[in-house]
Amino acid sequence: MTVPRITGEELAGHGALPLLVLGPSLGTSASTLWSGVAKELGGDFHVIAWNLPGHVDGPVRAPFTMAELAEGVLAFAAGAAEARGDEVLRFAYAGDSVGGAVGLQLMLDAPDAVTSAVLLCTGAKIGEPEMWHDRAATVRTSGTPVMVTASAQRWFAPGFLEREPSVGAALLHVLQSADAEGYAQVCEALAAFDVRDRLGEITAPVLAIAGAHDVATPPANLEEIAGGVQDGRLVVLDDVAHLAPAEAPAEVSSAIRSVAVGSGSAEATETLQDADGDGADGAYARGMEVRRAVLGDAHVDRATAKADELTRPFQELITRYAWGDVWGRDGLDRRSRSMITLALLAALGHENELAMHVRAALRNGLSREEIAEVLLHTGVYAGVPVTNTALAVMQRVFADLDAEA
Repeated sequence: MTVPRITGEELAGHGALPLLVLGPSLGTSASTLWSGVAKELGGDFHVIAWNLPGHVDGPVRAPFTMAELAEGVLAFAAGAAEARGDEVLRFAYAGDSVGGAVGLQLMLDAPDAVTSAVLLCTGAKIGEPEMWHDRAATVRTSGTPVMVTASAQRWFAPGFLEREPSVGAALLHVLQSADAEGYAQVCEALAAFDVRDRLGEITAPVLAIAGAHDVATPPANLEEIAGGVQDGRLVVLDDVAHLAPAEAPAEVSSAIRSVAVGSGSAEATETLQDADGDGADGAYARGMEVRRAVLGDAHVDRATAKADELTRPFQELITRYAWGDVWGRDGLDRRSRSMITLALLAALGHENELAMHVRAALRNGLSREEIAEVLLHTGVYAGVPVTNTALAVMQRVFADLDAEA
């Protein structure tokens, strides 16, 4: 067996925080692809990332399979965990393209090590073997600079290179300087990679993130992963192509945080809490659990994926305060909280939030008749026009649900 020696970088955080391992796309490096995300997550995770063989002066050895590449990544993570003094190897994972494929292989081969995964712009099978073999032959003949023009077109959504020229240039420079043999060996490993029939074996929570403009691994690839694993969800990012961590670092970091916080080991969870066991991050994890239970994964994934550096603090605030500290209390059951929320939103005229909480009330066990009764009761105290508008919102929600069904 040929296990590649994986080199890597520490991008943010320190050993007292939960371990997060990041994986690159073919032709990129850890720092150029993930530095923006690592900066966002440095307060929440100890962030390390690995580089592909032949990239960023990494060693090139004999050809390898994707399983052997994943074994090398696992050894790299184990070395980091040992240096941190972790008694058990447990980490959250995120990877783009081939990095995402490695994430799937890790969850199949070392399911106890990976607590959760965010898989971006990837697939359980990527492209066709002939394409990968042809590309490997081309690079061996002409070198990696021959891939720059085509990669620039595949990697980035329209307008990105104009908005972020320095980011794009740094990524393309890594590609141009990558070792041709190392690049070709990754191509050949991808040619043989196909775990579509094994997705159902994966038990760790998986968030699959697709770029709406990605032609290399289109959203259907990510939908297949989300639907195939036991606990999967899908998010599609607008204005993103194949390198989501570089193109949308705020959205990607929010998505990773929403999945990985609270999914680690007991030791990691205790680290996130303060002396009385219920610190800010404990409230966030509890709030995220309640928020998903009440509003549904799809709604929460959309909200967190759209957050940027300006709106993310509000998303974190409502997750901790509204969902963790209030909705998470034991004094009222969720049915009662839903009824109170419906009445208040109707009385205050917050129609968008009312529509969201009509759906939430159904998830919390209220019947359609009980929701209508709550809104009728509200009209006695808040005014007939309030109930008239609220009932119209309710009817639209029910019609949408019937159409979806």
